[in-house]
Amino acid sequence: MIDILLVPIALVIILVMLHSWFGIRILKKGIIFTDLAIAQFAALGSAISLGYFHEEYFYILTLSFALFSAFLIAIASQRAIKLEAFIGLLYVLGASGIMMVLSHSAEGMEHFKSLLASDILFTPIDDVIKSAVIYAFIALILYKVYPRTSGFLKELLFFSLLAITVTSSVQLAGVLVVFVLLIAPALVSTSLESKKPLLTSFGVGWFFSISAIVISFYYDLPTGYSIVFLGALLSASIVLFSSKKLLNPET
Repeated sequence: MIDILLVPIALVIILVMLHSWFGIRILKKGIIFTDLAIAQFAALGSAISLGYFHEEYFYILTLSFALFSAFLIAIASQRAIKLEAFIGLLYVLGASGIMMVLSHSAEGMEHFKSLLASDILFTPIDDVIKSAVIYAFIALILYKVYPRTSGFLKELLFFSLLAITVTSSVQLAGVLVVFVLLIAPALVSTSLESKKPLLTSFGVGWFFSISAIVISFYYDLPTGYSIVFLGALLSASIVLFSSKKLLNPET
């Protein structure tokens, strides 16, 4: 039993660490659905690979579509527009594109389900190692290069690195899992006004992810959706009960 759980637990530990960093900054920027839109475009690239190229050029297409959406968001962030609404349009564009591409595929719906939330319980160790190397490289750029940039270049670098992160994560875990790992831990740490938000995000993300993996194993539940459900339930509950009531709510 322990041997089966070690790999997915190692995977979520790695995923939570980098995604928490991005999640905190996404909340500060106030563009909550950025990662979801980029993830949908990444999934659209993988769907095109499956639907038209028999899974050839999988990584290239997935990354290309993710980077393209990141480029559009970076440009939009420098314009006087309703950024969240624009990102919402990108999300539905990607989601509808996936359904159109996979509509004539015999395996379309199964592939769509795996794009939303994969069963990471049986993730190959080689995939975890490869992703760890990619995430370490991204973390190095965030630590060394990102603070030295400014303006449009800084925005473009941020969203491009997020796109690369999401591309790898979507293949391993799925769109919804990526969204929960990005937003749920960061939202809890922000709501609790933690003095060390990144460490708090780590703890929250690790707790619900590892708990979900164990629960899904014992009760034969889909692991990805278990992580999404438990993460959303826990974070929503903490945020709701730890928040203060508005003194003069708008009517």
